[in-house]
Amino acid sequence: MEDVLEILAKPLNDREPVVALDERPVQLLDSARPGIPMVPGRIARSDYEYVRHGTANIFCITEPKGGGHLTHATRNRKAPRFADAMKKIAAAHPTARTIHLVMDNLNTHCEKSLIGAFGALEGRRLWRRFTVHHTPKHASWLNPAEIEVGLWSRECLGRDRVATFGELSRRTRA
Repeated sequence: MEDVLEILAKPLNDREPVVALDERPVQLLDSARPGIPMVPGRIARSDYEYVRHGTANIFCITEPKGGGHLTHATRNRKAPRFADAMKKIAAAHPTARTIHLVMDNLNTHCEKSLIGAFGALEGRRLWRRFTVHHTPKHASWLNPAEIEVGLWSRECLGRDRVATFGELSRRTRA
């Protein structure tokens, strides 16, 4: 825990940025029947029944001190998607000596995911750009990306149902 707290307390440094990453699974849902819109004197009504259209994933990536966000939607949270997220982070910090990455200890959060996606040489080269700081098992609240997850959830989903991956991506980009 102290390791994560020390990293998060570091001042902003472009040569050693601190970036936090977390994921959130999302159900793609549509209403089974259209709702009744609000009219003067009557509140809007919606049915509780829904149709499930699969799942998607949101990679919430934030740079707490620098204010950057690389949050984006993916169709799943498998290892190749994690590898793509790592590549996005590295591309956002091309001159960094090392990128301090705060994340949980999910099974896909490892060098093997990058090697599987990009090959041994490129995967290892990319992994070496990062200094990984795992949050303790029962202290994921230390990860600033958890705050990003909450903000994203309220701002992009709210109480709405999102039926398609395209709509989820659009809302996340906005």
